[in-house]
Amino acid sequence: MLIVVLSTTLVLAFSALVALYPSAIAPEVSAALGIPSSAIGLQVSLVFGGAMLTSLVGGPLTRRLGPCRASQTALLLLGGGAALMSVPNLLVAVFAALVVGLGYGMTNPSASVLLVRFTPLERQGFIFSVKQTGVPLGGMLAGALAPSLALGIGWRQGLWLLAGLALLGILGLQFKRRSWDDRREPGLNWRRSPFEGIRVVWAHKPLRYLAIVTLCFSTVQLSLSSFTVAMLVEDLDVSLIAAGAVMTMVQASGIAGRLWWGWIADRIGHRLIALAIIACSTSVGTVLIYFMSPAWPLAGVVMTLCLFGLAALGWNGVYLAEVARLAPPDRIAEAAGGCLVFTYGGVLLGLPAFALLMTVVERYTDVFGLLTCASLLSLLLLRAAARADDSAFGSEAANTRGESPSRLR
Repeated sequence: MLIVVLSTTLVLAFSALVALYPSAIAPEVSAALGIPSSAIGLQVSLVFGGAMLTSLVGGPLTRRLGPCRASQTALLLLGGGAALMSVPNLLVAVFAALVVGLGYGMTNPSASVLLVRFTPLERQGFIFSVKQTGVPLGGMLAGALAPSLALGIGWRQGLWLLAGLALLGILGLQFKRRSWDDRREPGLNWRRSPFEGIRVVWAHKPLRYLAIVTLCFSTVQLSLSSFTVAMLVEDLDVSLIAAGAVMTMVQASGIAGRLWWGWIADRIGHRLIALAIIACSTSVGTVLIYFMSPAWPLAGVVMTLCLFGLAALGWNGVYLAEVARLAPPDRIAEAAGGCLVFTYGGVLLGLPAFALLMTVVERYTDVFGLLTCASLLSLLLLRAAARADDSAFGSEAANTRGESPSRLR
C-alpha cells in the first residue's frame, strides 16, 4: 500500500509542479513570448480546461488501460507539455497548456481506482488526503524550484528537466504495471460515451449533490490561492515580500489540513459530516476575512488566513474518498472523473466570478465575505446528500432483509 500511496502522491505533485511552473517564473516566460506577465495566469485556466476534457473520458480510459498505464499516460502528456512549453511561441504555449491539462485530468481517476483497491475502507479518508497533499506540495515546489532553475540553467532548460523526470516516472511505474493493471478491460470503447462519468454522477442522487458541492468548494479554494497576496497588499497594506511569505504559510496549512481532515473523517466514521464541518469552518473564515482591516496585527491576519486555509484547501482528499464510497464499485473511475468535471468547472468559473464581483465592491475582503454564500450553499447540499444517501442505504438494507452491511460513511 505504501508504494501505491507514494506513487499516486508523487504523480499528482508532479502534475501541479508542471502546471504552475510558468506562473512561478512569469516575467521570464512572458518576456520570451512577448506578452504581459499578467497574461501568464490564463495558462492555468487553459490547463484546467484541458483537465476537464480528460475527466470526461478518464473513467472509461482508466478501465481500458488500467490505472498504472493511465498514470504513465498522464506523465507522458505532462512531460510532453513541459517540453512544448519551452518553445518560445505563443500558439505553441497555448497548445502546451492544453496538453498539460490533459495529463493533469488523468491523474485522479487512476489514483482513485488504485487507492480503493489497496486501502482498507476505514483508512481511505486519510489515505486519499495524503495523496491530495500532492497538489499544494507541487505548488510549493514550483515556487521554490522554478526561479532557481530559471536563474541557474535557464527557464527552458528547467522545463526539459521536468520532461526528463516524467520519463523516469514512466519507467519507475512500469515495474508495477503487471500487478496494478490485472483487472483492465482492453476491449472497452472509451470514446463511445465521453459523458459516461457525468451520467454515473447524475444517476446517483448523493453523488449529484456532492458534485455540485465541489463547485462551491473549488471556487473558494481558487479564490484563496489566487487573491490572497493581492488582498494583503492592496487592502491590508502588507508589503509584497511579507505577503508572499504569508501565502507560503497558507499553502502549508493546506497540506496540514488535508492530513487533518482525512484523519478526522476516519475517526468519526462519516465523511459527509467531516465535509459539513469543513463547510462551516470555511464560512467562519470568509466572515472573519470580511472584517479584516489594516488595523489588524499581522500575526492575527496570518493566523486567520492559515486557519481558513486549513479548511478551504483541505477538503479534497475527504471529498474524493466519499465519491469513491458512493460510486458503484465498478464505476469508481467514472464517478471520480465526472465529479472532477464539476471541480474544474468551479476553477474555471471561480476566477472570473471573483473578478466580476471586484468591479462592484472594489475590496478583496468584501468579496471574500460574499463567498460565505458559497460555503453555506455547500452545507445545504451536503445535508441533501446525506439524506439521499440514507434513503438509498435504507433501500439496500431492505433488499438484504434488514441486514445492513458495515460500511464507513
